[in-house]
Amino acid sequence: MLIWIRYLLLLLVCLLVSACASSVTPPARYMLPSAPLASTPQQPQGTLLVSSPRLAHYLDVDGIVMQLDDITLNAAREHQWAEGLGRQLERRVRANLAQALPRLRVMREEGEQANALTLRLNVDQFQGRFDGVAVASGQWQLLNAAGELLAMENFHTETALAEDGYPALVRALSDSWDQAAELIANEIRQGDYFD
Repeated sequence: MLIWIRYLLLLLVCLLVSACASSVTPPARYMLPSAPLASTPQQPQGTLLVSSPRLAHYLDVDGIVMQLDDITLNAAREHQWAEGLGRQLERRVRANLAQALPRLRVMREEGEQANALTLRLNVDQFQGRFDGVAVASGQWQLLNAAGELLAMENFHTETALAEDGYPALVRALSDSWDQAAELIANEIRQGDYFD
């Protein structure tokens, strides 16, 4: 009889542990806010192809990255990107460049386009920082159809969070990325690469 009671208690403990394990809350998932869509020009002055950004290795993860101090980074487990960060950044920069450069056809880099220029992006930072700031930094390169480098610049933008929390962080990161796109658009506009 004592053996049956032990088995019954063991079974009860197993059921309780499995009930606790199954009640784990799924992580919150975030997307960058949608960028305004621009219409494609009927007679474009040129074509700008945007390649998928190369992310620093520590950014190519599901979790949103927080910089805890000057040297410590943490990818959140409970707050994750709903879609790959590289895809979101590419889509948003294309939309922002199409808005800022309305005389150009801004497209995703797919196949070869005659006389098109290509924008390459390297993203070194895209994270929240311990002092309440969202940081986006890296480098962009503009290449001609032959693959020759026309321009290369670094970018670094910061946006203060409006409030605490991951939703505010995602919005501030989006604002920092928009600022980076505006810096790139200004350089392309001033360079007269499409004349």
